[in-house]
Amino acid sequence: MSDERPIAAIGFIGLGVMGEPMCGHLARRSGIPVLAHDLRPEPLQRLAVSGVKTASMRQIAESCDVILLSLPDGKAVAAVVEQLEPFLRPGQCVVDTSTSSVELTRAIAARLTAKGILYADAPVARTREAAARGDLSIMVGATADSFARIRPILETMGSDVTHCGPAGCGQVVKILNNMLVFQHCGALAEAIAIGRRNGVPADVLLPTMAMGSGDSFVLRNHGMKSMLPGAFPERAFSTRYAIKDLSYALELAEASGLDMAAAKLTMQRLKQADAAGYGDQYHPVVLQVIDPR
Repeated sequence: MSDERPIAAIGFIGLGVMGEPMCGHLARRSGIPVLAHDLRPEPLQRLAVSGVKTASMRQIAESCDVILLSLPDGKAVAAVVEQLEPFLRPGQCVVDTSTSSVELTRAIAARLTAKGILYADAPVARTREAAARGDLSIMVGATADSFARIRPILETMGSDVTHCGPAGCGQVVKILNNMLVFQHCGALAEAIAIGRRNGVPADVLLPTMAMGSGDSFVLRNHGMKSMLPGAFPERAFSTRYAIKDLSYALELAEASGLDMAAAKLTMQRLKQADAAGYGDQYHPVVLQVIDPR
């Protein structure tokens, strides 16, 4: 379904760690009025200086041509879509930038598409600093026409916007991306632990490996900026969020008839970190269960 009508207004629901800066870039760069909704007043107050207007979910559903969601998990996405759906009309497009299960994403897409409502999954990758800069990587699952319609919107928030295939494919790529990040963090923690106990501290090990073939995005960001200084803040990508995303990868593996031992070990360590009281902290805190200090 192609829709060439100009976009008169954009809605944004969910203004958390990633959603707030994304919404701000959208308002400042798109040239299109933005209406936003969140359960907390503080991000709405901060975004008002960028021209974002506070609105109810019903107001967003009734007045916005494109509606973006940035929510904690698939359960929240399903609940919000259920509230929006009675007020949506054919030709509108709902875009989920959260990380949700592939099964749920495809079920929602099928239901809305049957009503003439476009649906795209567009989960985001990289760090909260990347969200603040507006250079996220965004993986999109959508029809070609839907992707063409929403791509300029997504490019206000991300420097790399990739069409990965039909509905659900954006989630597949994002989930597997995160699976690799979590596994890499575990491997990096093992390297730090072995180095420490054999006379090479992390502040020597990591910069040196960064100059060799072991260099990576995870080493330079999760390793150098978090594991090295022992900084595992809250309101970052938490251990519980990592558990949620990795559970989606394991669901995909099981449905595909695959037994992913490395992913299962990573899940075990993340759950150990949660049980140890690190559930709300930045997920590289898994170092603390691999090599407690």
